[in-house]
Amino acid sequence: GGDHTITYPILQAVAERHGPVGLVHVDAHTDTADRALGEKIYHGTPFRRCVDEGLLDCGRVVQIGIRGSSYGPDPYKYCRDQGFRVVLAEECWMRSLVPLMAEVRQQMQDRPVYISFDIDGLDPAYAPGTGTPEVAGLTPAQALEIIRGCKGLNIVGCDLVEVAPMYDVSGNTALLGANLLFEMLCILPGVKTM
Repeated sequence: GGDHTITYPILQAVAERHGPVGLVHVDAHTDTADRALGEKIYHGTPFRRCVDEGLLDCGRVVQIGIRGSSYGPDPYKYCRDQGFRVVLAEECWMRSLVPLMAEVRQQMQDRPVYISFDIDGLDPAYAPGTGTPEVAGLTPAQALEIIRGCKGLNIVGCDLVEVAPMYDVSGNTALLGANLLFEMLCILPGVKTM
């Protein structure tokens, strides 16, 4: 998909139908800045705008793989103040995320949930084709554990964003993105898999 700005209008439409939704957000960044480059709508601000408009059920928001550059001494304070669960990348290093996803399923309950997956949540060793790569990210296997761990949730939508193929001549980022989208389609409610 495009940059993470696209999730904001999608969640406006989703919330119009379902009310505030839970969110499973995989990313290197929280995307909750108030402004970026002087703009309120930017790929670093969508989830702040969603909170501002009441589109998210903040007690059912989990952000996984967060790491990297920050502009203040406590870069996750805003998220935690809203009630988001912030799972830093370092909490995921060298471990299976199956237990985390069991906790996430309990947190989401049977109410509507949206999945937003920024490809930069993965380590650039696997997905260099993105505009804001950050080292020490998730592995493809962990990405599959997260997505497959959402099976059975009341998923009302999903996206995969920030793939920039021109930054990856190997094509691996686009291939990985396509596979992750396929996995998301397979876990949508009502989809039967073998």
